[in-house]
Amino acid sequence: MNAIRWLVFAVFAFTLNFPVIATLATAFKSRAEINRNPSLWVESPTLENFVSVMTISDRLNIWAYLYNSAVAALIGAILPMVLSLPVAWAMARRGYGMRVLFPLAVNLRALPLIVFAIPLYMMYRSIGLLDTRIGLGLILAVVNLPLTLMLLVNAVNDIPKELEEAARMDGARLGRLLWRIVVPLARPAMMTAFIFGFITAWNEFLFGLMLTTRDAVPVTVGASFFFASAGGGIQWGNAAAVMTLAALPPLLIGLVMYRRLSGSMVAGAVKG
Repeated sequence: MNAIRWLVFAVFAFTLNFPVIATLATAFKSRAEINRNPSLWVESPTLENFVSVMTISDRLNIWAYLYNSAVAALIGAILPMVLSLPVAWAMARRGYGMRVLFPLAVNLRALPLIVFAIPLYMMYRSIGLLDTRIGLGLILAVVNLPLTLMLLVNAVNDIPKELEEAARMDGARLGRLLWRIVVPLARPAMMTAFIFGFITAWNEFLFGLMLTTRDAVPVTVGASFFFASAGGGIQWGNAAAVMTLAALPPLLIGLVMYRRLSGSMVAGAVKG
């Protein structure tokens, strides 16, 4: 029975990850092998594709694209937590906005992002935020705000009120109370919000394509520039290498933070 379970698991895992496996295999093939060997088996592994994309320095610069994505993703993941924490406390403890503002903010994320494309572009053009890392990070923060707010409201609700009352009796004001009591106890939810926010911001393509042109192009958009070759064909090896490099940061964050993430997902689920 265990063998059947593992076999089913392996089949499903391979099927779901087939595009990733194919991209990884292509990244380690030479151009000649890609043309004659379309299978997943790599006969002669090589790093020439990675060397090629990492040393191109004229119009294509993978390091600049990765840096742009890192800055924008960090802004898009951290800023929502800073803004949401006091709002989440006010909603959970005082009930402000729980009937209208909270469901409106959460359901706003359900709208397709393309709805905001034209107004955002016109606003960014008028205030000079087009093609800037800060501008891209700000809109990514707005995208992550609903999920972060929902996680932090639930986290504050799980914190015993007695701890805050004891801190108030000791003379703690609101700022100290949030920093000394709420932040440490809400850390698992904040970690979850950061991980999901970073991955969402890193993988964002629409606003990166629409709001950047040269200086702040993220790797999700910049990766598409490596497909074309001077001869008019498609450089599949370079494209696969760029996509592999682009997937590494969120993958590593997910692997490193996996235990914290799994623990935070069940935090507060059992009370005794």
